[in-house]
Parts: sequence; structure tokens; C-alpha cells
Amino acid sequence: MKELFKTNDPVLLSWAQALLAGENIDSWVLDQHTSVLEGSIGAIPRRLVGADEDYPRARAIIDQGRAELDGRPPGQAVDVDRGSGNSAAAPTPQVA
Repeated sequence: MKELFKTNDPVLLSWAQALLAGENIDSWVLDQHTSVLEGSIGAIPRRLVGADEDYPRARAIIDQGRAELDGRPPGQAVDVDRGSGNSAAAPTPQVA
């Protein structure tokens, strides 16, 4: 399993899982129950992971989807802000 990104945003997680499922790529959300145990205040980011063999394709699909949402040309890098727990590209891109 490889981490695709981590975030505190449940909508972003749902969007990414739906995007990957549409391409027949399985993904799993980790740390979801840990986040609930800490009171759902968003202090613990949830991680979206996928199978090692699907990682390059999954990464490309998520990156292309983010570029379309952000109005950027495909292939343009996404910044990462690990401190906020938001990320969208390998090794760890920034999600606004």
C-alpha cells in the first residue's frame, strides 16, 4: 500500500475515492476511526492509500483531476502543506 495523500477534508477523500473507483482502482481511507476517537476535531488527518501496482496510475488520475478542478494545465505541480494535513500529489502535493 502506498499513500496517495492525506487530508482532514472528508469531501476531498470522497471525491478522490469516487474518481479512482471510476477507473477501477481500489483505495482505502486509513486513520478514519482514529480521527473519530479524538473527537472529530480534525487534528488527525485521514490517509488515502492504494495498491503499490496501482500507485502511478492513481497518482496521475488524482493529479489530473485536481488540475481540472483548480483550472491548472495538466501536469503542473501542486504545492503541499503537510502542516495542515492537506495534500494531493506525490510525494505530497498541496491542496487548497
